[in-house]
Amino acid sequence: MMVVRLWVIWFALMFTLQGIAQELSNEAQELPAGTEASGIREGVERAVLPAEKAVQGSEGSAADSGIAGRSGSVTAGTSGSDAEGGGGSVAEGGDGAAEKGEGGIKGAETIEHLRESISFTKIFWSFVLLLIGYLFIKYSVKVLDLFAERSTRIRLSFKRFIPIYRIVAWTLVLFIVIQGVISPSWEAVVALGASVGVAVGFAAQDILKNIFGGITVLAEKPFQVGDKIDVGDHYGEVLHIGFRSTRIVTADDSTVTIPNAELTSKAVSNANYGENNCQVVAEIYLPPDVDTGAVRKIAMEAAQVSSLVYLRKPVSVQFVHELKEQRPFLKMRLKAYVLDIRHEFSFKSEMTEIVLHELYKQGIIRKEEA
Repeated sequence: MMVVRLWVIWFALMFTLQGIAQELSNEAQELPAGTEASGIREGVERAVLPAEKAVQGSEGSAADSGIAGRSGSVTAGTSGSDAEGGGGSVAEGGDGAAEKGEGGIKGAETIEHLRESISFTKIFWSFVLLLIGYLFIKYSVKVLDLFAERSTRIRLSFKRFIPIYRIVAWTLVLFIVIQGVISPSWEAVVALGASVGVAVGFAAQDILKNIFGGITVLAEKPFQVGDKIDVGDHYGEVLHIGFRSTRIVTADDSTVTIPNAELTSKAVSNANYGENNCQVVAEIYLPPDVDTGAVRKIAMEAAQVSSLVYLRKPVSVQFVHELKEQRPFLKMRLKAYVLDIRHEFSFKSEMTEIVLHELYKQGIIRKEEA
C-alpha cells in the first residue's frame, strides 16, 4: 500500500511540474521577440518625430522671409542634429531591447532545460529506482533487526546504527535518481528549488518542524533506539527514530507514535542512556509499625538471588512514610539494576511476589494489614 501511494504521488508531481514547465516555456519563447520589437519601435519614434517637426519649421521660415539659403542651412543643421539624436535614440532602444531579449532567452533556456529534465522516460526510471531503493532499504533494515535481537550485547549497537544507515541509503538513492537519471542543469535546480521551497514552507510547516526535530534528536542524541524513555504520559522502549516521528513500545505492548517536534520541546527522561542495564524500583506498601530490619533483609536477599539482577551495581532498600486513603503506610522501595532493560517489569513483578510471600510466611505482616 505504501508503494502504491508513493507511485501515485511521484507521478502526479512529475506530470504537474512538466505541465508548468511547458507553459512557462511557451510564454518565455514569445517574450524576447516582443520585447525587442517594442524597444526598436520606441527608438525609431524618438528619432523620426523631432526630425519631421524640424523640417516643417524650416519650410515655414523660408516661405515667410524669402531667404532660401538661410532656411536651407537652418533646416540642414536642425535635421542633422536631430538625426544624430535620433540615431542615438535608436541605438539606445536597440541596446535595451537586446539586453531584455538576452534575459528572456536565458529564462527560456532555463525553463527548456527544466522541461527536458521531466520527460516521461526519466519519470519512469526514477520511479523504478526509488521503488528498488525502498524495497532494498526496508528488507535490509529487517535483516539488521534480526541480527540485533540475537544478543543483548550487540542489540543496542545494531539498533542505533539503523537510523544512520537509513539516512545514508536514502541520500544515495536520491543522488542516483537526481544526478544519474534526471540530470538537471544548475539553473533548473535553483528555479525548481526556490518554487518548491516557498510552496513547502507555507503548506507543510508542521512537517518541517518534525523533520528538524528528528535531525536534532539524531544529532544531539538525548536518546537512541533501544533506550527506555519517559515523555509526558508515555514510558517505553524506543523502537524507531524517523524524520517525522519516533515510536516507542510501552509496558502494555502498545506502540505510541510521538512527533519529533514534541520531543524537542518537552522534557525527556532516559532510564538507561545507551546502556543495556537500567535501574528498577519495586514499591510495596506496609503497615507503619512493621519490622523494617526484617523487611530489608528479605528484600535484599530476594534481589541478590534473582537471575535478572545486575550485581555490578548496588542494591538498596529505602522506607518512606506516606498517607494513602487517609491511612498511614510505610512504603518500601527496593532499588536494583537488571541485566537487560527488557526485564524491567518482569523483575519488578518478581520482587513484589517474593517479598510479600516471605513477609506473610514469616508472619511479619498479616493479610488483613496489607
